Amino acid sequence: MDTKIDTENDRIGIVGLGYVGLPLSLAFADAGYDVIGVDIDRERIEQLHDGCSYVSDVSDDRLQQHLDSTFEPTTEYEALSDVVGVCICVPTPLRKTGNPDISYVAEATEELAGVLPDGCTVVLESTVYPGATEDVVAQTFTKNGSTVGEDVFIAFSPERIDPGNEEYAPADIPKVLGGVTAACSDRAEALYAPVFEKIVPVDSSTEAELVKLIENTFRSVNIALSNEIARAAHEFDANIWRTIDAAATKPFGFMPFYPGPGLGGHCIPIDPQYLSWKANKRGVDMRLIGLADRINRNMPTYVMRRMEILLDEEGIPMPEADVLVVGVAYKANVSDTRESPALDVIGCLEDRGASVCYHDPYVRQLDTEERTYESVRLTSELLAEQDCVVILTDHSTIDFEAIVDYAPLIFDTRNALDGLTNENTDTVYRL
Repeated sequence: MDTKIDTENDRIGIVGLGYVGLPLSLAFADAGYDVIGVDIDRERIEQLHDGCSYVSDVSDDRLQQHLDSTFEPTTEYEALSDVVGVCICVPTPLRKTGNPDISYVAEATEELAGVLPDGCTVVLESTVYPGATEDVVAQTFTKNGSTVGEDVFIAFSPERIDPGNEEYAPADIPKVLGGVTAACSDRAEALYAPVFEKIVPVDSSTEAELVKLIENTFRSVNIALSNEIARAAHEFDANIWRTIDAAATKPFGFMPFYPGPGLGGHCIPIDPQYLSWKANKRGVDMRLIGLADRINRNMPTYVMRRMEILLDEEGIPMPEADVLVVGVAYKANVSDTRESPALDVIGCLEDRGASVCYHDPYVRQLDTEERTYESVRLTSELLAEQDCVVILTDHSTIDFEAIVDYAPLIFDTRNALDGLTNENTDTVYRL
């Protein structure tokens, strides 16, 4: 079977231009492909045409280098009528019931089945439950008259992007992929080989789907363990971060994971639920995943309770307290607030009647169930006026020294103040 790809003449499509799709588009463009990026959000497409990136890992300059030459953003699926391959990078959230929502994948696949040329390679990158590539993508094309492995070549390749990580560009990260058939795997590998330094083939699309779920379930479970031990360490009057760092000096058999105010982001709180949901459908009870999820989701309440105790010791009831939240993004040095534990912490504080404001250099505005917040300037006057400052995200650009200098009471859930010493360090309390 001919799997040769001509990157100088072949066009490829990327469906979904979010935090995965936009960097992936430019990685393919860097490799020489002409890239058609499709997104149904017209405002997003207009912003791209103006040369403005809304993804923190993609600079405006880098975007502008490819605009009108090797990268064309559009809302029209019909622009994909002559591509050799398509990558689907649409959202796959959880429903309110906790079940996977793959409606975006289904809708994108239906659109693609009506416009793609024969012989096209379709690779799903959105995180899904094991078997979804066959159940949704392959079956859609089959219903539209295509024969998988002959008329269309379908595979799964998990996205492994780590937002804010400057050490690894998308093309530097080994690319796992598995096809619905052997021919599908060959075609997908040929499509990706010019872009990624290392391809890691597995035997099926289901195995490739499971790779992503294992990676993030591993992280969720180990973070839950650290969170649970952190609560015990507080009762033992032990510094959990120093304890973990000391354990990490063992050259084998240990990998450090650190506690925090809860899990956030697009992957770690969600992906294990995809695995658990599908396993339960097959009669396998993934009890450890459920327990880890409960531990991690309880951390915002634990943070609020610890703050309440600290304020009570100062004679300040929570309903009368002024609280400054420092950092609302789900991780350091990004603007993403999806599933951020800060939302839950703020919600807990609101429920207890506290007066809340926040500072985050990456997030100008934040919507909660109660109200819309605007980020406040971090000034000495603001810090001195607060009854408690809680650090939930340790952005590198935040002036933590000023927080120690001026805040009367600080609860640090990220160990952001480690190493800062002055006459006010006795006002700092750690998770």
